[in-house]
Amino acid sequence: MPPARWTRRGFLAVTASALALGADRAAADPRRPTAAGRRPQAAGRAGEFALLRERWRGLLLGTGFDPAAEPFATVLRRTGGLARTHRASMHPAPGSLWPDAPFERSAGITRSCARLYAMAQAYAQPGTGLTGDADLATATATGLAHVGERAYTTTTTRHGNWWDWQIGTPRLLLDTLTLLHGRTGDALREQLLAAIGHFVPDELFDDYSGTSTGANRVDLCRVAALHGILGEDPDRTALARDALSPVFPHVTSGDGLYADGSFVQHTWVAYTGTYGCVLLDGLARLFALLRGSSWEITDPARRTVLDSVERAFVPVLHDGLVMDSVSGRAVSRGLQADDPYGSAQSDHQRGHAVIAAIALLADSAGTAERARWHALVKGWIARATTSPLRTDPRLGTDALARLAAIDAAPGPAAPEPTGHRLLAAMDRAVHRRPGWTVNIAMASERITHYENGNGENPHGWHTGSGMLYWWADGSGGDQYSDAFWPTVDPLRLPGTTVCAKRPADNEGGAWGAPKPAARWVGGVTDGEFAVVGQHLKGLGSTLEARKSWFCAADAVLCLGAGITARDGVPVETVVDNRNLGAAGTAALTVDGRAEPVRDGWTRRYERARWAHLEGHGGYVLPGGAPLAALREARTGAWRDINTGGAPDRLTRRYLTLWHPHGTDPAGAAYACLLLPGADAAATAARAADPGLIVLSNSPSCQAVSFPPLGLTGAAFWTAGSAGGLTVTAPAAVLVRHRGRQAALHLAEPPRTGAAVELVWDRPVRRVLAHDASVRVIEAGRSLRLRVTPGTACASHRCAVELASGAGRPPGG
Repeated sequence: MPPARWTRRGFLAVTASALALGADRAAADPRRPTAAGRRPQAAGRAGEFALLRERWRGLLLGTGFDPAAEPFATVLRRTGGLARTHRASMHPAPGSLWPDAPFERSAGITRSCARLYAMAQAYAQPGTGLTGDADLATATATGLAHVGERAYTTTTTRHGNWWDWQIGTPRLLLDTLTLLHGRTGDALREQLLAAIGHFVPDELFDDYSGTSTGANRVDLCRVAALHGILGEDPDRTALARDALSPVFPHVTSGDGLYADGSFVQHTWVAYTGTYGCVLLDGLARLFALLRGSSWEITDPARRTVLDSVERAFVPVLHDGLVMDSVSGRAVSRGLQADDPYGSAQSDHQRGHAVIAAIALLADSAGTAERARWHALVKGWIARATTSPLRTDPRLGTDALARLAAIDAAPGPAAPEPTGHRLLAAMDRAVHRRPGWTVNIAMASERITHYENGNGENPHGWHTGSGMLYWWADGSGGDQYSDAFWPTVDPLRLPGTTVCAKRPADNEGGAWGAPKPAARWVGGVTDGEFAVVGQHLKGLGSTLEARKSWFCAADAVLCLGAGITARDGVPVETVVDNRNLGAAGTAALTVDGRAEPVRDGWTRRYERARWAHLEGHGGYVLPGGAPLAALREARTGAWRDINTGGAPDRLTRRYLTLWHPHGTDPAGAAYACLLLPGADAAATAARAADPGLIVLSNSPSCQAVSFPPLGLTGAAFWTAGSAGGLTVTAPAAVLVRHRGRQAALHLAEPPRTGAAVELVWDRPVRRVLAHDASVRVIEAGRSLRLRVTPGTACASHRCAVELASGAGRPPGG
């Protein structure tokens, strides 16, 4: 259960009671210097620190659950077993505490501290089989002393990864000291606190730059706050609180939360799923820890964090998972060689961590927000059937107890939302309809093709080349969870346009360095439908293309044009590459013909009109087009894509469909209508009547009309005209026509900020409303607007009433 909500008066009243009982007498000694060399505070302040320490203990371990009940009993048994293993294998030596974690590597120090923390958990928690075990506490303290003497000291020269010294190791040391308070002795505690103060000094927070931004700044503040609490240092604790303030405001470049819901870390990486989770979880914990205390976080800008739940995190969560397109190099982690649970990290486990953070942050939200978020959590719990959320041992007893309480409380479970979210600042889009969800991942001069580093994700080259993820009811929630990344062909990721030239491992550099020189990436949306586009420039190749996605009511139309390359190798657009699991028996039907279900089968169709994959969905090729299909078994290991991954070989079966564009194409094109979840009959019917008109598919403009929806969309790569629309500069336009009213939406994906004029060749009776960024120049025989778009690729709206007899727009 989450900690109780405290008023300041109640907090200090309990502080007084704790003092009356003589709590923490040693810590209250005014003659003892703190780790930072400051004198401790008066006894009343010492009592407040003692209560904060106990509150942190509750946030680490959880409260209000039955340790004998599941899933807690299993988690606690595993914690105890892990602690026994670590205690038995601990072998202090001059250069290590465990032989496989040498101190000469910074990661070895952090790994050692993680093992000590697991031992402290087993000692402090009930139900582990080692609860209160004096020998375990002694062994843990011995290990702490060894780290404090041999590895993490005020005289150690920092080496390796900065993160280990300033976040990884100190966080674990502080948490372990919290759980073993009273068992480590004052001298050891002060020694470790002094080392933490050395590597995480006050001046580290002077500037909001470098590695001290976004999620990293939150982690550093978490270290400083606990350092201040355990060292009974009010100034250090206040510094931690105040140093959070730069995290709160929306950013317009670099690391942090953006107004459109994007989250970026490492300057160029879409990172809501991992670093975003670190930020959300860290802030939720600090809000809860300091609430009602002398250091409560009251900055009004913290509102941005609360708003981010529904603006930034909910859009990229689906049935309990968080989309891989916003998890950077973490997609390559999977099953690690030393994983204590023997279950691969996946989009589901990462999603569970985000949901647990939302559940904790709800305690710091208003009543209405809390009710909405609890309904969302209940919905995710109910739909997380592929990987159950409420029994995920990685979450720990604290999060599991909180989730169980929310699930058991009265109130509805919220369904998945519908609508479109264009997360333009990180080149991502999410389109949700009843029964299915699509996620589009792109790259630009602002957002990297892919991230690699620390031996992780060396083959993620094309994850920003228009990769299209999708989930439909019944099509398998483990599509990208079930060993997808170590077994999929990295040159044939679904939705991408690529050439067969294989890049080198880590092509383009590490930490998000590989960014294409492309500006027109983004789109326009009315919140329900959207036009999304990408000027694609290949990684390590001469490939160039214009790709667009028209996100409609029951389908997504994918267009490509101007596909050109000069690398002497074939180029193709991957219609889809479905992970069929270990068995892989889903049947493929093309134009009514069922194809063989056997590995190694391949076929090329000169003019296919539609294809259907059993249990997944359908694909319509308007007017017919060349199509290739391959059914194969692919084998790989997590270690192939991550140096820390498990070496076990895994085999999964795939069905791949692609458009072949030939070797060195010049101006090739494609069109494909994706129908997630559709059956074969619905796919065949849609091929007979696609319900759309392609108005243009060229390097200058891609435009489509959906007459049944009264919808017209266009990606103008240059100034030009299509479908009765004319623009004076590159832009994305969406028109919704309903009866006598219509709404026009325009965005400027190149983000120059220069004004764009839009002319709609329809008679207009009057303008009903428009955004402040829109100026109406003419409204009569046609509509002429001047839009001042800004540089955020925002969508700008104008609503009109059409003149009598105006009818439908061209093609509509």
